[in-house]
Amino acid sequence: MRVLIVHNQLWAHYKSKLFSDIFKVFKKQEPGSQFLVAQIGLYEASRAVMQNDEKVTYDYPYQLLFNKSLDQITKAERRAALFQVFKEFKPDVLNVTGWGDMAQVELMFYAKWKGVKVVISSESSAQDHARSSWKEAFKSFIINRGNAFFCFGKTSADYLENLGINPGKIPVRNAAVVDDQIIRENYVQAKTELKNANTARNELRRFVYVGRLAPEKNLEMLVQAFAEIQKAGNAVSIWELLLVGDGPARSSLEILTKKLGVEAQVTFAGGFPWYEVPRWLAQSDVLVLPSKSEPWGLVVNEAMVCGMPVIVSNKCGCAPDLVSNAENGFTFDPTAQTELEQAMLFFVKNPEKIAAMGAVSLEKIKPFSSGKVAEEMVKTYKILAKA
Repeated sequence: MRVLIVHNQLWAHYKSKLFSDIFKVFKKQEPGSQFLVAQIGLYEASRAVMQNDEKVTYDYPYQLLFNKSLDQITKAERRAALFQVFKEFKPDVLNVTGWGDMAQVELMFYAKWKGVKVVISSESSAQDHARSSWKEAFKSFIINRGNAFFCFGKTSADYLENLGINPGKIPVRNAAVVDDQIIRENYVQAKTELKNANTARNELRRFVYVGRLAPEKNLEMLVQAFAEIQKAGNAVSIWELLLVGDGPARSSLEILTKKLGVEAQVTFAGGFPWYEVPRWLAQSDVLVLPSKSEPWGLVVNEAMVCGMPVIVSNKCGCAPDLVSNAENGFTFDPTAQTELEQAMLFFVKNPEKIAAMGAVSLEKIKPFSSGKVAEEMVKTYKILAKA
């Protein structure tokens, strides 16, 4: 069996972890098989600040097609390089990463013509952005050429079914994974260090947001909600808000905290590599992701791997899969600030429930374990290769 995966960017740690785990399964279960990931470029234009600092490395066979960012690679270049690696590798199964790149779509049709089975990985959902009927019809025509589909979660699987895909062709519905092992290890280490330090700050409790400080993340509402619950009493004085990340909205948010009189309770930690984020989660109690729109929200996975309750906008793709109201957190309408305030006040008034709800998070995130998902993917590849 020969499996070729096409992926957009080399510097994406959560996908590298998954590819590494897939390679481990191949070596264990199918030692005679060949597996290759064709990485088109180094990073997406919006993530040009990303670097491979080599603090965490992954072991899987890959071929980097262009040593530059994706926005610098033309469609003609992508097409030529993809067809070349396909013809050289001669796969039995081709796994493309979606339908937004016409070079990959053309490769998919060529593969079907050559009798190669095609898997389409999808992160899209119906709520990502406005849809037009003719584009949806064209998209339906394209994706119905696929033999199987891997989805991030329920919202992306539902979207595929709405486009006419048979549910039986979606064997993997939980492909939104993170490096759960390293995240958990770093979190536990940081938590132990904090406990041993036994400082006065350990008595404080914190809501934490992790991600870009950008308008679409709805952080202005988060700061306003935090300021509002400060007026409610109920031991709110021991609660702080921690914002981990950087971006274009930072200065306006800093101004807003001063205007609302909560600058002493809101900390702007700055941006950090993903493997350092658990150290900030260890200093926190409840994750809040208030985005106006989010295809998934992998930081929710990270917080749940650390055993934390979560408050998540219902516009985040992960909400239906990962959040059960009043069990491991709450969802809310990102246009309704009072809903966010009520969710935050629940934890302020019931701090004794944080640990138990965090334990539920740990259970709910288990199906999204990278190793488990890798086994499900390899099982699909094997079935298709033998068909």
